[in-house]
Amino acid sequence: MTVTSAPLTASRSVGQLLREWRQRRRLSQLDLAIEAEISARHLSFVETGRSRPTSDMIMRLSEHLGVPLRDRNALLLAGGYAPAYPEHGLDEPELAAVRAALRQVLDGPFPYPAVVLNRWWELVDANAGVGLLTAGAAPRLLEPPVNVLRLSLHPDGMAPRIINLAQWRAHLLSRLSRQAASTGDTRLAELHEELLGYPGGQAESPAAADVVAPLRYRHGRQELSFFSMTAVIGTPMDVTVAELAIESFYPADDATAAALSHAAAGGRPASD
Repeated sequence: MTVTSAPLTASRSVGQLLREWRQRRRLSQLDLAIEAEISARHLSFVETGRSRPTSDMIMRLSEHLGVPLRDRNALLLAGGYAPAYPEHGLDEPELAAVRAALRQVLDGPFPYPAVVLNRWWELVDANAGVGLLTAGAAPRLLEPPVNVLRLSLHPDGMAPRIINLAQWRAHLLSRLSRQAASTGDTRLAELHEELLGYPGGQAESPAAADVVAPLRYRHGRQELSFFSMTAVIGTPMDVTVAELAIESFYPADDATAAALSHAAAGGRPASD
């Protein structure tokens, strides 16, 4: 089992960290106290350090605050308790069933692209359909760990072939901004700052016919149109598993579906 890595919290007490999570969720002490069925006075004492919370209290507050498992472990450590959730590598025997299930999920949509990502948008696994999207990207951007947001928006990555780059860029940056704000993860905040510096233009208004934010991608002389769907593993009890997400790209029109099927059968895209 790998050692659970947690955000740096040595400089802050468990009470301070709980207060930060409460404020991040935009809850008053009274709101959280009512949800967690404790007194507001007790919660105030916990946040100010006048009362040391039990491990059960930390877990209860974490649940009501929607704190990710990695950060729940950090709260427990700050409170002087052992972490509650293990963190196994995906290649370890304990996650064999998860690996098999992820492979089934990835293979299911083929020839449509699908990827497995971790908390920091790093590529964990992918099906063969992803190669169509990454063709032409600079080799350095494809070296592990591959960050799919950097790969998508970097001028040497997929960006030159994204037809609606400004719209897609705005969509990804908005998702990343919300994630960074909801988790307080400095790595995500730093990634957002980096991506803001990439060229891409101002956000475009979606076309009237679009029901989801599309990805319009140039492949040879063909224009491919996708929409994405994200799935997570339900009821995770392991940090690694809790941080995985499956992003699948489905054709938004018949022409894209036909082109992907043709490519999977060994066909070649129309050349420039």
